[in-house]
Amino acid sequence: MIEFKGFPVRMQFTSIPNIFFSSLLPQITDITELKVLLHIFEVIYPKKGSIRFVSYQELLNRAALVNEIKESPQEALSKALQNLIDRGAILHLEMNRDKVAENIYFLNSEANRLIIERIRSGEITLPGLQWETPVAAKAENSPDIFTLYEQNIGMLTPLVADELRESQKQYPESWIKEAIKEAVSLNKRNWRYIARILEHWSTEGKDDGTYRGYYKKNTDPDKYVKGKYGHMVQR
Repeated sequence: MIEFKGFPVRMQFTSIPNIFFSSLLPQITDITELKVLLHIFEVIYPKKGSIRFVSYQELLNRAALVNEIKESPQEALSKALQNLIDRGAILHLEMNRDKVAENIYFLNSEANRLIIERIRSGEITLPGLQWETPVAAKAENSPDIFTLYEQNIGMLTPLVADELRESQKQYPESWIKEAIKEAVSLNKRNWRYIARILEHWSTEGKDDGTYRGYYKKNTDPDKYVKGKYGHMVQR
């Protein structure tokens, strides 16, 4: 151990919020995590302006920090940063610099949370860094009602195709798809039964509250053939 020579008369100071001692310090048990957070304070507070952050590369380039991490500095630094994120001490944002990912970190404060929201919305830009909105995963294309009918009910004849087109004018497409699926679940694979399901939902209401009335789900496979239109439904 190298003996510390004492504090000089003239020296620089790093600001550390009092809440660090009362709320964060008692929770941190990993020495590397503690050292990383102290270095973040040292890097961030001297910076000018209202937007102050530290990049992963800045921390990795600090010899005073890296020399204190005995093994795998990159892995240990990444783990410590993730722990601080999980603990709520810092906030993380992945930006792009010349099409290369660059991770930056802010102290977790209300002001910085707002700054990050504004960066993501495009209201704030950072010199040399770009925020790219994540591309949402494309949902798998759902088959149209004609394909769904052929896949589950049977051959799509010209007459049935006309019936399906007419049904599109009267009901939401989601209803038609659900009606086909329900007919299949009840082993009633014909268009007339599907039409009766749609008519029932239209007049009595669907179980999701759409349209009027309340449709009470029933497991009786003949529930749509009962009533005044029952004679029209092919069994």
